[in-house]
Parts: sequence; structure tokens; C-alpha cells
Amino acid sequence: MALILYHYWRSSASWRVRWALAHKGIAFDKVAVNLLTSEQRADAHRDRNPIGHVPALEVSPGRHLAESVAIIEWLEETHPQQPLYPSDPWARARVRQVCELVNAGIQPLQNLIVLDKVSADAEGKKAWAHEFNLRGMRALEALLTEIDGELGEGSFAVGSSLTAADLFVVPQVYSARRFGVDLAPFPRVLRAEASALATPHADGARPESQPDAPAA
Repeated sequence: MALILYHYWRSSASWRVRWALAHKGIAFDKVAVNLLTSEQRADAHRDRNPIGHVPALEVSPGRHLAESVAIIEWLEETHPQQPLYPSDPWARARVRQVCELVNAGIQPLQNLIVLDKVSADAEGKKAWAHEFNLRGMRALEALLTEIDGELGEGSFAVGSSLTAADLFVVPQVYSARRFGVDLAPFPRVLRAEASALATPHADGARPESQPDAPAA
């Protein structure tokens, strides 16, 4: 059977996994989980991921893997074609560092469940998300610049080809724009974004390309 990805169109974690699957040429079906109507909190979805987040990947009937880092690393190990991690241990560690900076240090602070606790006011939520996205972009710019100094200037987040790092950076840049962050001070981040979005499977993974995305 094909893998089944339970996702939400604008979820950055879902975006990462959609992109990884497509990049590796792995067939999969999509099932939308609407975060705005709390489908992620239903028992059916908590059976896939106890914390009630997306994405969750059904790898066989009744067998699910959740959390984008775990999913992408499992895909890398089970489908090594079109690798998303460098063979060099240090470069691979740097890719993981970029992924974790986004996954642990930026993205969770803008989750709906966090924003709902921060403020009941839309502007208050946006101000919070703006602050932590700006903080994250500053850190990403510094980290990617540091990596360039070690590995040589690359057009992608780490080096000269698409890696898992790009799959984390691009959705976070999308979120930063959404929350009004001025990205002009972060040219290294923008260079990585442009290179990654020019790769063959980038468009199909975008939020706007998903069947559950609202009509423009």
C-alpha cells in the first residue's frame, strides 16, 4: 500500500514531510486534518499521534510515525535515494543543527495552541509570532553564515545541494513573512530559500498546492 500522510495544508511540519516524500520519489496519499476545526484533537488522530499534532505518516495499516524530524530521518534510512543528509559527518551534523534550530527553537512558539494561550486578540498573537520569528531569522542567518565559513559558500542552507535543512528553513521563512518579519536583513537565508524553491519538487509541496488549501 502507498504511505498515507495525515497533514494540514499550512502546517510547516507537514510541508517538510510532503517535500521529503516527493524529493525521494516515494508514492503517498494525503489525508487532510483541519487544525482550524480541531480535527487534530479527535481520538482518531490521537491514535496516530498522541499529542495531536500533524503530520503523521501511516506506514502500514495501524502503524503510524509522527514528528517531522523522525519521519524524515526514517525516510532517509529506508529510502536512501536522493539523500537529504550529507555523507560527511560534520556537514550532516550541521544539517541536523539547522533542522533543530527551526524545529525546536522557532516553529513551536507559533503553534496555534501556543498562540491561543498567549492572547485572545489577533494582534497580540501576531506580535508574539513576529517576535519569535524575527529572533529565529537572526539565529538562522548567523548559523548559515558560520556554516559557509566552514564548508565553503553554498547556495542552499548547507552546501550546494538540497538537504533536510532546506526543508525546515523554507517553511519557516514563509511563516516569518506571514507574521510580518522584514527579511531584507537576512540575505543568506533568502539565498537558501531561493535555491531550494527552484528544485523540482518544491512547488508541489507548497501550502497553496494542497487540495485542502482555501481557494485564492
